[in-house]
Amino acid sequence: MKTVTSISRGALAVALASLSIAAAHAQAVEVAAQASAPGDDIIVTGTRATGITAAESAAPIKVLDADLMSHVGQPNLNQVLTQLVPSFTAQAFGGDTANLTLSARLRGLSPNHALVLINGKRRHGTSNLAVLGGPYQGAATADLDLISPSSIKRIEVLEDGAAAQYGSDAIAGVINIILKDDKEGGDGYVTAGENYDTGGRTYAGTLHLATKIGDAGFINVTGFYRYHDFTQVGGLDRRVTDINGNLLSSTTNPSISPIQQQLYPGMSDFPYVNKISGDAQSRLINLQYNSAYDFGGVEAYSFGTYSRRVASAYENVRVPTRVSRTVAGVTTYFDPDGDSPVNGFSPREKIREEDMAFTGGLRGDASGFHYDLSTTFGQDKNEIYTVNSANASLYADTGFTPTTFYNGFFKSSEFTANADFTHEIEAGMAAPINLAFGGEYRKNVYEIGSGDAASIYKEGGQSYPGFRPSDAGVNGRESQAGYVDIALMPVDGLKVDVAGRYEHYSDFGSKFIYKGTTRYDFSDAFALRGTFSTGFRAPTLAESFYSATNVSPTAAFVQLPANSAAAKLIGFDNLKPEKSTNYSLGTVIRPVPRLTITIDAYQVKIEDRILGTGSIFGQGGASNFPIVTAAILANGNVLDPTVSQTGINIFTNGADTRTRGIDLVASYASDFGDYGKATWTLSGNYNKTKITKLATAPAALGNISLFDAGARANIETASPRVKVIGSTFYSIDKFSMTLRGTVYGKSSSKYSPDGGTFYTQKIGTAFIGDVELNFKATDDLELSIGANNVFNKRPPTLGLVPGTTNNTLVGGGNQLDAPLTFSPYGINGGYYYARMNVSF
Repeated sequence: MKTVTSISRGALAVALASLSIAAAHAQAVEVAAQASAPGDDIIVTGTRATGITAAESAAPIKVLDADLMSHVGQPNLNQVLTQLVPSFTAQAFGGDTANLTLSARLRGLSPNHALVLINGKRRHGTSNLAVLGGPYQGAATADLDLISPSSIKRIEVLEDGAAAQYGSDAIAGVINIILKDDKEGGDGYVTAGENYDTGGRTYAGTLHLATKIGDAGFINVTGFYRYHDFTQVGGLDRRVTDINGNLLSSTTNPSISPIQQQLYPGMSDFPYVNKISGDAQSRLINLQYNSAYDFGGVEAYSFGTYSRRVASAYENVRVPTRVSRTVAGVTTYFDPDGDSPVNGFSPREKIREEDMAFTGGLRGDASGFHYDLSTTFGQDKNEIYTVNSANASLYADTGFTPTTFYNGFFKSSEFTANADFTHEIEAGMAAPINLAFGGEYRKNVYEIGSGDAASIYKEGGQSYPGFRPSDAGVNGRESQAGYVDIALMPVDGLKVDVAGRYEHYSDFGSKFIYKGTTRYDFSDAFALRGTFSTGFRAPTLAESFYSATNVSPTAAFVQLPANSAAAKLIGFDNLKPEKSTNYSLGTVIRPVPRLTITIDAYQVKIEDRILGTGSIFGQGGASNFPIVTAAILANGNVLDPTVSQTGINIFTNGADTRTRGIDLVASYASDFGDYGKATWTLSGNYNKTKITKLATAPAALGNISLFDAGARANIETASPRVKVIGSTFYSIDKFSMTLRGTVYGKSSSKYSPDGGTFYTQKIGTAFIGDVELNFKATDDLELSIGANNVFNKRPPTLGLVPGTTNNTLVGGGNQLDAPLTFSPYGINGGYYYARMNVSF
């Protein structure tokens, strides 16, 4: 493929090996007694009692402080979490607009099953729904990329069902981001990096400032900017060349015409003409603040974020003869750049995103009760464009087409009001009973706006048609909730916590859920803990009402809204809430000072899980249904007449699943005196999801499976069952280093060119090494260099159909050397960087 830049990976490998030897030598030195114990951080997540540390928690929780997060190379919170939390997996690549707002998931479940909080308050979700198939399909959760790592004091990751405590979505767990609350000083950094040989040049800078407000208040403000360039992985296209990059001819299969043989070599970057596999180019600005003022018994607080992102991603290349017009027997071809002769074009999907969230509240104590009253408003809006493109039908009919199309917009908003109260009751037990109760009101609105006239003329612009008036609409709902949570310690060493929550939704009714948690410390060195809980997840409004047409050069599929009349025409029902049951049993072991080991086994059962179906064909598939074509017309969609495959996808309550796993964390802090200090961490996750029941297809679709082998593999095998992270942070005098190694177990998925025969594609077990070296030049200045994925590990490429005579890919696409995008460690290979940190 095209080489963008390179560095000596051998030098970095030698550095990694040398540092490992140094760390091993340090481990042999006698440990001093002053090192602090891991797990001593006071937590606020998973419990409404005060003064609980992570090591004392009755539920499994990981705490990531600012110093730990600062030693991850990429300036991106998703990457921070995936490199530090074994059960957290970040999306490497997304189809269509999902590539512009990548998501993540916890414990192998849907991204929508993890609730994100900021300072304990619910964060709104993105409006950019992940539509196309894959492990992250349906994601519409909070976009972590819009929270700058430099604004964060710590992150508490609760790996346990917590819907009874926090409401809908908290099935896999809770990610609670605690913002910095300093009263003076500041810090910042600048960083630059690039992937080894796939591009992706990145520049970022941030500045965090803190100051007092009078004698009893503070405000923290953080600004962040990041530029990330395109990456390109592969690029050979089966319509243009063979697998070796040789131009096709009139005698090859597939074949091309003489005019195509003349024009194709002039395509940009020939033979690597198809740029669809790679990162989007993006420019991101984040502004955040956190403030509070104590008026004496009553504290007023507020925090908020504002983000603006402009991003674009390449789609499948269009060959030079794709857009044409014939008049009086003379054919002319259109090129968006005006090149002559025409040389094809690579359309890009582009977003202009504005996201904001503001929280304000009062907290204090009155008559023995602690109260916290707050409101939060969050909104995310994405304006969608197709650039460097053309409307083929408009040009054929009129001789004119624009090259930039406004496709419309997505907008989601959420307003939340909370009233939370806690009260301690002396009852003669080993500790006072902690009574917590409260209520929540929430209103959600989701809107799709239609595109300009050219974007919806017939099939619309190449690669991404505009939203038609029949796609557009405004939908909303309201919910009210009340909860009670009681934590007590009947005798020394025994903790019990029970919680119940009632929620009512305006669109589907009411739910009552509950949770019980207990822990018994047999001694300071050994404890057992366990939880049982029920939960639910309300379908997002995007899952219920999103409507659009997804296209490629040879196919057009409509994402049919689940709650639409067109869906009812086929026989699909409105979406209903998912229901969950969680169990966990674990142990906390502290065999020696400064060493903490936690092991937790868990099971999560989800009924009526909302999934995206496989492709249901109207034409061009192994099985085709006229009712599908009728539903497309009823929904108001117009498809490209030149494509060979058409059909629908839809979200539906399609399956019951069971997820079982084990989390392991072992942490040890060492002080070697004159030889420095070290923190050692070994953490791992084993996670297996199994489909226990599949919904049947509506009668109009016969006896087909709604979830083909590909859709089932996205749930069961596309994520590795095993992920283990071992890391060391070592410091001596002005020097420090981070060594991190992550092992990803094998994973696999299934692909089909026609929805009939499926082919298994596998990614083997992989080791990903990270290294960072730091030099403290002064008390206020630190210089760092490092590499993530130091050995440049990349996933295999998508295979060809066995025995194919025309280079047919198992996924039916066009890029011959496309990477397997379900890779847990990304598709771009190694990333090297330098960073300068300042503090004052």
